[in-house]
Amino acid sequence: MLPDVPDISYIVAAYNAAGTVARAIESVLAQEGVDVEVIVADDCSVDETAHIVRSYGSEKVRLVSLPDNRGPGGARNAAIADARGRWIGIVDADDEILPQRTKRLLTCADVPAVDAVVDNLVIKSEGKERLLHRTADLARLGNLSLAHFIDHNMLFAGRFNLGYLKPLIRRDFIRANGIAYDDQLRIGEDYLFLARTLSRGAYCIVEPEAGYLYHSAKGSISHVMNLNDVEAMIRADRDFLATFPVDAAARAAQLRRIKNLEEAAAFLTLVDHIKQRSVADAVKDVLRNPAAARHLKMPITARLKRAMVALQTPSSAFRRVSQ
Repeated sequence: MLPDVPDISYIVAAYNAAGTVARAIESVLAQEGVDVEVIVADDCSVDETAHIVRSYGSEKVRLVSLPDNRGPGGARNAAIADARGRWIGIVDADDEILPQRTKRLLTCADVPAVDAVVDNLVIKSEGKERLLHRTADLARLGNLSLAHFIDHNMLFAGRFNLGYLKPLIRRDFIRANGIAYDDQLRIGEDYLFLARTLSRGAYCIVEPEAGYLYHSAKGSISHVMNLNDVEAMIRADRDFLATFPVDAAARAAQLRRIKNLEEAAAFLTLVDHIKQRSVADAVKDVLRNPAAARHLKMPITARLKRAMVALQTPSSAFRRVSQ
């Protein structure tokens, strides 16, 4: 029988996740030494996601069916509103958590002074696993400040990025401070949720061991970023700076991040013009924002560099490059 107040409520936002949602749910139910519940917010899926969740027939697994598609942030808000646990955790519908994760994190964090805790992640891609961050790097942090968190959430920065962290946060802290996901963001909503939490004064400790298994798959929402997504992130970051309390160090970091996002937007605009074979517009992009061209040095854009060369070749060759 589920206690009136479980130790933790894990939130799963699911959209057409029939192929993976059971794995996420099972990983929550397999947590050792803690009382858990898992709340799945079905974001208007058209597959068997809702049926799979209902099939558990357990009070530990609850389904929240949304009447309209709200995106990952809106779905998580609905599930959090239904949560009963003392702590709130997030598991993506295509990910899973390791059995000892919750017990280990709450052993560290379940003291009055701590409001949130984060840990390392294991990235699983094409059958191979690796740590997202070096254990020693996270161990040196001890706790996570807002300024440090913002400064380590830059696109194309080439250093370890903290935006993938999946915190456990006290439910009472979330509710007392009115913290919610931005339901207008399709990418970057996890970053902004934790930034909002830290800005409200949450003391967040860092546990360097890995307990979250992140499945990296081509085509997932976090792997598909376009100009509209980046522009939405810029708007959200500007709103965050105007609305939430930040100290001088965090404000400076946030301004750097906004500049970084603006450079990313310029880069994506340049990429679009390259793909369209618009030489004049591409040149204008570089003149307006030279940083956009600098990003073309990244290995992940090697195909785009080939596309630039293809601007001077017959169109059939360009189509082969861009496919």
